Amino acid sequence: MRLSIMLLISHGKRQRRLGTGKPQRLNILRHVVTGLVKYERLETTYARCDEARFYAERLIDYAKLGNTNAGAMRIADYWITEKALIPKLFETLAPRFANYDGQYCRLYRLPQTIQRNSIEMAVLEYKGNPYPSLRPIPKNHPNSIANILVEGLREDYDKRKTEMGGREE
Repeated sequence: MRLSIMLLISHGKRQRRLGTGKPQRLNILRHVVTGLVKYERLETTYARCDEARFYAERLIDYAKLGNTNAGAMRIADYWITEKALIPKLFETLAPRFANYDGQYCRLYRLPQTIQRNSIEMAVLEYKGNPYPSLRPIPKNHPNSIANILVEGLREDYDKRKTEMGGREE
């Protein structure tokens, strides 16, 4: 077999290494998930974001079971390294995603700004976080601020017009 073909065969290895071995990989993922719970938006390499996304979403699935569930508490205790964040997970994040069935995270790739560094960066965030959106709303979108203000002015104008009986000043 040629070497190039041998490199394409995964032999059951479906995860990125992210470091030297399994303990270091799990520590990196635990710290990324902890940072995501703490700040609700995290900027790191694309490989770390992509791997941690699965675990962050599973953590929310377990948190939706409630803090009285022993399995959910055990999972949260393992994945969150700062123990003061466990109440935030159960009291803030889990109720926010109560109506969601999945896909609690968004993953955005960032453009490469420095040509020397070829590491691809990304942003991982929970949906509904208090930060402004990374993607700008198009100007013709019905929820843009300009369209909301114009719609409000139209409603006020129509309201005044009906109050005055159709005559204009």
